Amino acid sequence: MSDYKYIRVEQEAHVAEVVLDRPEKLNAMPFELFYEIREAFGELDRDESVRAIVLWAEGRLFTAGLDLNSTGAGGVVGDGNGDGKAGRSEARSNLDMYGTVLKLQACFSSIQECRKPVIAAVHGKCIGGGVDLTTACDFRVCTEDAEFSIFETKIAIVADVGTLQRITAIVGKGMAREMAFTGGFFGADRALATGLVNRVYADKDSMLEGARATATEIAANSPLAVQGVKQVLNYSDEHTTDEGLDHVAHWNSSYLRSDDLAEAMQAFAEKRPPRFEGR
Repeated sequence: MSDYKYIRVEQEAHVAEVVLDRPEKLNAMPFELFYEIREAFGELDRDESVRAIVLWAEGRLFTAGLDLNSTGAGGVVGDGNGDGKAGRSEARSNLDMYGTVLKLQACFSSIQECRKPVIAAVHGKCIGGGVDLTTACDFRVCTEDAEFSIFETKIAIVADVGTLQRITAIVGKGMAREMAFTGGFFGADRALATGLVNRVYADKDSMLEGARATATEIAANSPLAVQGVKQVLNYSDEHTTDEGLDHVAHWNSSYLRSDDLAEAMQAFAEKRPPRFEGR
């Protein structure tokens, strides 16, 4: 696994952990962190020993969002004077910014595209880019003190790295629009009630214990089946029911006759837990 500056990656058995590791800066996100996320999840996707992933953060909060001190306001919204970079037209500068946004979007989309289920474990504030990051995960848990904010609206930006494309399917149209229009902070109680999180824990330690236990439970299942479920769910999110049914029929016709299925049947007959190897 690569070495990173702003995150770290750890693994125990079949469960990997991706940790935002910039607590002295409240895990604020420079552009380099986005690219580290993309590289880490690409590696974890390819690592067959990894079957589930927990994403969490060091320090007193999950993330303060985009690091404007590092990226500079111009890195987000342009320099505001119409001149762009020296020697470039405003049109050329705008096209460059468009390309940058697409690259940042792809970084967090790598989480959704990763074949392994990803659980986001959030404590404290999760601001702006943190919501982009966590809504790309398969599901979220949080602590009682967690607060979520689509904060971009407060600083005159339309959130553009995935939140607005994903959050309605998670929390419903009304909640999504209230969060996005106001930019306000929404606590753990509303997050749980609207489905933004699956479970609320008393504190960070109990949250991480619970998230790891869930990841371990996932990892005990056949990785072929779990990864197939994620792929089919992702496909079905973007297609009609009939298209999704046809897709899963094709999927199972290709993958049903696995060694893992044979192991499951034998384990059932022998009244023992199955030992899946992903074959």
